[in-house]
Amino acid sequence: MNSSLLTAPLRSTMLRLAWPVFIEQFLSFLVGFTDTFLAGFISKEATTAVGLAAYVSWLASNIFMLVSTGTVAVVARHWGAGEFDSASRAANRAVAIAAVVGIGMYALIWFAAPWYAALMQLHGETASMVVRFLRIDGAGYLFSCLTVAGAAALRGSGQMRVPMMILGCVNVLNIIVATLLSGVGPAEWLSISVRLGIPTFGLDGIAYGTLIARTIGGLLTLGVLSGGWFGLKLTRREISLRGEPARRILRIGLPAGLDGLLRWSGQLVFLMIVARLSDNESERTAIMAAHLIGMQVEAISFLPACAWGMAAATLVGQSLGAKLPERARAGGHEAVKQCAVLALVLTAVFFFAAQPIYELMHKDTQVHAMGVTPFRFNALFQIPLVTAIVYTFALQGAGETRQPMKVSLLGVFGVRLTLAYVCGIVLHGGLLGAWIGMCLDNTTRAVLVAWLFRRGRWMSRSI
Repeated sequence: MNSSLLTAPLRSTMLRLAWPVFIEQFLSFLVGFTDTFLAGFISKEATTAVGLAAYVSWLASNIFMLVSTGTVAVVARHWGAGEFDSASRAANRAVAIAAVVGIGMYALIWFAAPWYAALMQLHGETASMVVRFLRIDGAGYLFSCLTVAGAAALRGSGQMRVPMMILGCVNVLNIIVATLLSGVGPAEWLSISVRLGIPTFGLDGIAYGTLIARTIGGLLTLGVLSGGWFGLKLTRREISLRGEPARRILRIGLPAGLDGLLRWSGQLVFLMIVARLSDNESERTAIMAAHLIGMQVEAISFLPACAWGMAAATLVGQSLGAKLPERARAGGHEAVKQCAVLALVLTAVFFFAAQPIYELMHKDTQVHAMGVTPFRFNALFQIPLVTAIVYTFALQGAGETRQPMKVSLLGVFGVRLTLAYVCGIVLHGGLLGAWIGMCLDNTTRAVLVAWLFRRGRWMSRSI
């Protein structure tokens, strides 16, 4: 079971690791894209509900990082060193930790949903829609946390295709079920639900689709790991919160989870700034919809960034476990180079296709007017965005999670929020002013994490 990742040519190895994750990430993007697209046929308020739920989903992903980051690092180190039983034991502990985190996440969403809507200055039917959507959608985290932990363990062992297949099935199912249960969309889509006699639920149907898909994904992941077909096996006596493997996962993962929580908290404050860019309620709703659509479309850039970042984390972790630090360093740099090429293509697409993108995503011309110019400006900062993400993953794969957390703290709270408030509200720059802060934050973090990686202290880090 020795890994060819440690001996094969670096460029082809990185591509082999990254492409399954890229497909998986692309399918995940289609889920959010489809949800936003369907909501655009309902109302601006529905688009706001789906967009705000996407931010909560991002919160969940960041909190789940305290499991996934530690799991990848620990499993990869053991796998690279040939300690396969220890890798399997760590995977079991990861599933146990994830189950606890998933329960806590759902409880948080259920009780905090009304507060979240109020914080975004939503009232009446719009607030009710957001709360109801969040509570239905949030139940899926009881199972998606298991998928995240299992996928992280498999990736740590170098197995990238199995998580791709599981999450690919989940995402395709999400798109199909959400479309059928929502009962909205182009006329040819609507006729399918009618012919099949499927009841439709509008906005709630989008949430039900996500819930059903996440539940099936969690069950599939448990089934794959219980079978033990890929070197990692779940056993009842090893699924525990106790022992050194659990402590190691948490020791590495907690700073990563805190990093994610800090970035999300900054985004929450950033959303509050966006919600206060206008005193006119109709204009404020249009600005919020334009912002959420822009962020949903920009998520395309996160696809290669996360794919090559996860590939880098696996290669870095296994290389360090095999005592090959220079291969680990070269792997991180190669991941950034490959990802930057794709980011350059997306820069051109976002810049020149901004108007058609907004026309596709929403029927309201006011939303188009608010979003197109800021989106074109944001297009120019895609390379810094992916650079920051990939190098952060690479550092986390080495078990270095504290320094990226400090970088996030500086970038989000020192740069993003300060400039967004000044340029967006004080100087009346609107959404463009707010996005200036966001873009310069991404640039600052890209420079700092690149410097941390090049400095190389992570190469001697024990976990």
